[in-house]
Amino acid sequence: MDLKAIIVDDEPLAIAVIDGYLSRIPGVEVVATFNDGLPAFEYLQENPVDIVFLDVEMPKLTGIELVRCLYNPPVVIITSANRDYAIEGFELNVADYILKPVTFERLLKAFSKAKELLSKRAENTSPKDSEYLIFKESRKSVRVKQDEILYFESIKDYVKVVTPNRTVITKQSISSLEELLDKEKFIRVHRSFIVALNRVDTFSTTSLEIGDIEIPIGRLYKEDVIKILETKK
Repeated sequence: MDLKAIIVDDEPLAIAVIDGYLSRIPGVEVVATFNDGLPAFEYLQENPVDIVFLDVEMPKLTGIELVRCLYNPPVVIITSANRDYAIEGFELNVADYILKPVTFERLLKAFSKAKELLSKRAENTSPKDSEYLIFKESRKSVRVKQDEILYFESIKDYVKVVTPNRTVITKQSISSLEELLDKEKFIRVHRSFIVALNRVDTFSTTSLEIGDIEIPIGRLYKEDVIKILETKK
């Protein structure tokens, strides 16, 4: 799967140059371009990407301000004609700082750094090992403690994340979510439900209960679910 990238620069020529270079690199797709930081910020609230190629000096929201505003920013590569922001950029943990004019060789080197950083992030933030899971709800990223989750319910293109104190609704398929979860903690019991094993109070061959919530056990899942629930201590 290609890495998703956006380019943010108030110079159309700079966008065209970077876009052209990236088209020559396998494994990356430019999904959007912006001439200012503010629309880029709005886009990133709804559309997660892997890499941002970011100019600094822009009219409404600068590149530095954009990175500071993001709760969980993608990997950032700054492209600027001004070296004065380099220290500030690296303090924000950007992957690289390229001085314009951008050459293909220099951009390729920065892209390699970005890929390496993305790999390290993936290793260090596996959802299975993390205390929290992060879900997108509307324009916010919501942190939910794994141990507090009761169950997940699929509703068309969305998943409802239910805890004793709150419910989060995120746009995601339940199958893609299932792949990220620790199978020692969560189990798919129905095409529309995943439950936390340690939250199950009672169960039969057709349903289970978490508190006063009754959740059906699907016919295709029944054998595995009963076997796991009967042996779970």
